[in-house]
Amino acid sequence: MADMKLCITGAGGRMGAALISAIANTDGIVVHSALERKGSRTIGQDAGILAGLGTIGTIINDNIEQALEGVEGIIDFTIPAASVALAQKAAERSLVHIIGTTGCDDEDENAFAKAAKQGARIVKSGNMSLGVNLLSVLVKKGAQALGEEFDIEILEMHHNQKIDAPSGTALLLGEAAAAGREINLQENAVKSRDGITGKRKTGTIGFATLRGGSVIGEHTVIFAGPSERIELSHIAQDRSLFANGALTAALWAKEQPKGFYSMLDVLGLNT
Repeated sequence: MADMKLCITGAGGRMGAALISAIANTDGIVVHSALERKGSRTIGQDAGILAGLGTIGTIINDNIEQALEGVEGIIDFTIPAASVALAQKAAERSLVHIIGTTGCDDEDENAFAKAAKQGARIVKSGNMSLGVNLLSVLVKKGAQALGEEFDIEILEMHHNQKIDAPSGTALLLGEAAAAGREINLQENAVKSRDGITGKRKTGTIGFATLRGGSVIGEHTVIFAGPSERIELSHIAQDRSLFANGALTAALWAKEQPKGFYSMLDVLGLNT
């Protein structure tokens, strides 16, 4: 069977480099094209050199149509507006579209769902790692088992260049907790506290955000009860875990019908 041909978006960034490096060590998949935003200093450079692999002959460009010519899938860790535009292209061409972009709003999510109905095979997740997705299942089960006397707080920390908060992973874990409690996260989330806030409202799900240094990603879900506390944590030590998860998703989605999937579907953890 021929290797799956992928377009790597954001190819000049840290996540792009991690993806290109991971592909070099993954059977059944190849870098076919590399895409960057207009004006990027990396346009015209060899994607392999930027990833530390040496020359691979794939030159980074800013032309979407050219980058998507002949590909079977897109790996996308960019920004919401770019991901929405790529989802529309994926629908037009019946491509696999793996979305690790965070900071998306309801309008963006609706656009992804529409693209999936029109022909794209989309896998979207706030985090592509096996560990985080397993953690989300444990959080959901914990929220189901523990009553409202256990307050739920989600603490996350990332590097000082991250532009959205709370992180996509924190929101993924929040959605898992809300699903376990059978409540709506948006209606029950507390994403900031300042000043005289009054006592904590029972049943809410709190978020705390830390930013600093080069931290890749750390998340802890706290169930704080009257006389005990349960903490479930995940620490990312290398971006390769997100890259490997995205590639696993691409190979899985290649064999699926059009639709909108999550990493829980890919990993067989959707309960």
